[in-house]
Amino acid sequence: MKKMRFMLVVAMLAMVTVASAQMNLGVKGGVNMSNFYGDELNDNNVKIGFHIGLAADYDFAYNSAIQTGLFFTTKGAKYSSSVGEASADVTVNPMYLQLPVHYAYKIDVSPGTRVVLHAGPYAAYGVGGKSKLSGSVGDVGGETESEVFGDDGFLKRFDAGLGLGVGFEFGPLLLDLGWDMGLVNIADSDNSDLKNQNAYLSVGYRF
Repeated sequence: MKKMRFMLVVAMLAMVTVASAQMNLGVKGGVNMSNFYGDELNDNNVKIGFHIGLAADYDFAYNSAIQTGLFFTTKGAKYSSSVGEASADVTVNPMYLQLPVHYAYKIDVSPGTRVVLHAGPYAAYGVGGKSKLSGSVGDVGGETESEVFGDDGFLKRFDAGLGLGVGFEFGPLLLDLGWDMGLVNIADSDNSDLKNQNAYLSVGYRF
């Protein structure tokens, strides 16, 4: 709860700071490479996903900005295991609406080209998604699906954490490489420790 309150305070201060700043809007989307981490998890497989949304850039000082936006993003994990003739594949695909609030420092490289270093908190809310279990024993196999959120799910909807990245501005064109680390236990169980982590590559266009 203390971490959550801290992130909300940071977000509110950021909004007040940029009230009179110059705002630029754009669209961004790209590829996600996500996984879960926790006390009892040691799997290094990643699940490929995507993100897309509206980005906002508030320039409030020389080479300084607040970057935010609203993005639809997939996270989750993919696991595989086998024992003898039995094998199983599990894919967890939660989908979120995510709001980042990053401080960005922009370094001029040449006219119209800048390197952007950015970091800050994010908050996300789960809006859907399914988990899929595929298993087989010898030549016999089957597949089941279930919801990840809600009464029948096993994940909490709220997620929050910290992110950082490095981007490039080529005039209106944007390129960004970053990483988000969840700080909230999203497992809907007191006996489990499960957090999101996600690396991403974005391309975008600023209007």
